Amino acid sequence: MVSTYTSYQMITRDLDLSLKRVESQPFVQRETEYYLENIENVKSIDEFVEDRRLFNYAMKAFGLEDMAYAKAFMVKLLKEGVEDSGSFANTLSDQRYKDFAETFDFARYGETATVFDRTRQGTVDKYLRQTLEQDAGETNEGVRLALYFERKAPELTSMYGILADTALAKVVRTSFGLPESFALLDIDKQVEILGKKLDIEDLADPEELSKFLTRFTSMWEIENPTTSSVSNLSILFGQPTEYGISTDVLLTMQQLKF
Repeated sequence: MVSTYTSYQMITRDLDLSLKRVESQPFVQRETEYYLENIENVKSIDEFVEDRRLFNYAMKAFGLEDMAYAKAFMVKLLKEGVEDSGSFANTLSDQRYKDFAETFDFARYGETATVFDRTRQGTVDKYLRQTLEQDAGETNEGVRLALYFERKAPELTSMYGILADTALAKVVRTSFGLPESFALLDIDKQVEILGKKLDIEDLADPEELSKFLTRFTSMWEIENPTTSSVSNLSILFGQPTEYGISTDVLLTMQQLKF
């Protein structure tokens, strides 16, 4: 079994090639072709959510695959858009929903919402990256976490942002050999401790980010040696923001009729 570090390096050494391999998978190819051929024909929110293949493709692209069944929730999100600071998307702590509403901005552009590059190739690119990470996770969850952290790193501006995402927090704790119980500490205390170990600005430097993820994949390998049966690994911690449904979303869903 290839180590976590080696698997991660094999994927990222030529990321474009890795993504092309994903794109060439028969199922991915079929779904991508269908999406590109049909998305511009969608003129309303109702048409969008009722086309299962289009909607599911878009939801997966934004890491929202688990919410594809919650059509009333997503319709509300899209109808209110993002321009109003009090809109549904802007009240949710999970950034994925705002990103989705901005990309499929029916509230602002109406029938022309799907003609932009962000709804076409931009969404396809996101779908391919999501699929790449999911495929990696089927064999080694550590590789998926490393790929996820690498993708999110350019957006990170504070340690609080890392700790707000359980997947990112898992990567940081693992990298510095901190136990799961560390997450039970007061949030300010966690930030204080981690701030002495990691300079958030370093993550914007590709070389420093690479060093950090080398450290993570090495530490992950120590805790989860690939000589064991990793093929049966499930997610070993509370579902991270991009892997599951956040708490505020669940609370809101309870108030909606589906």
